[in-house]
Amino acid sequence: MPHLDERGSQGYREFLASPPHRAFAIAPGGAWAWQSGLPSAELAERAALEACRELAQSRCVLYAVDDEVVFDAKTWPTLWGPYATAEAAAKAPVGTRRGERFPDLVLQDEQGRSQRLSAWRGQVVVLHFWGSWCPPCRRELPDLARLVKALHKERGIRFAFVPVREPFATARAWLRAERLDLPLYAGGEKEFTLADGSRLADRRIAGKFPTTYVLDKHGLVVFSHIGDASRWEEYAPFLRDVAARSGR
Repeated sequence: MPHLDERGSQGYREFLASPPHRAFAIAPGGAWAWQSGLPSAELAERAALEACRELAQSRCVLYAVDDEVVFDAKTWPTLWGPYATAEAAAKAPVGTRRGERFPDLVLQDEQGRSQRLSAWRGQVVVLHFWGSWCPPCRRELPDLARLVKALHKERGIRFAFVPVREPFATARAWLRAERLDLPLYAGGEKEFTLADGSRLADRRIAGKFPTTYVLDKHGLVVFSHIGDASRWEEYAPFLRDVAARSGR
């Protein structure tokens, strides 16, 4: 089942053993919920979707109803949408929540050249905040490296791995020791500089590590994930969808 971790898989096994009428709902990013013992399948569907919406930032869809799998794999990668128009994006507030314009951080590439996030408009941007001191970060980076490799020919998608709470050189050395080839950018050990010269504490961007954001071509947040995620390669179709349909 897409995006579900072991806890979600266990939940699905419990769902299968529960009495009808029952429904299981999922959302991109790993949110899930199910309900059982309802008088009708329609009521079970409604209850499962409502429970899933309380946990998800993206649209929830049904995966199974009673004994039938109803999951629509074709529409699944489109669930980060609908994407904002240029007019709507221009009115969006600055912030880190879905639909907000991500703060205009100034990052430095490995050659020390400064890069404003706003200069990357027109591309889908995956921002990943991590540290080599962070066990969950270390655990998921090989999977993220596979995602980067799978999309390396996609011209409209950019990745930026930003180490925090450690020197840039320390993070770079760890990646090299692990033979992980990832686009690394320095931002600041505990604070980030914004394009207007102001400073922003790292905890305003990431309450815990790792934290990942996906920005559409207007720089709006379309998806975020706090903590490590499983099976990052499954996000490739979502990123292709954002690249194809956002920025209009």
